Amino acid sequence: MKKNYYNDFITNLKFYRAKKGFSQITLAGVCNCSNSTIGCIEAGKVQPSFDMILRLAEALEIHPADLFLRNSSSSVGEMKNRLRKKLIPQIEEFIDKEL
Repeated sequence: MKKNYYNDFITNLKFYRAKKGFSQITLAGVCNCSNSTIGCIEAGKVQPSFDMILRLAEALEIHPADLFLRNSSSSVGEMKNRLRKKLIPQIEEFIDKEL
């Protein structure tokens, strides 16, 4: 099955923008482009140039590959769940032991 990197790109762009606390307007200002450019990229109406991908990554303080490699929002969620499953029992055991 062919991997759809463009959908991952859009999801990751939105995720990292939100994580950084940027609105589309703010990201557009940092990337020196129009608000509609960011909106169209996130809506999948426009595919960004290589230069724009580099500017987006720089603005979001991430490696450009992070925009393509995976769906970051689900990866973060999966990591949180794994940590909770592993750490919560250890924390509870520590509390029971120490108190």
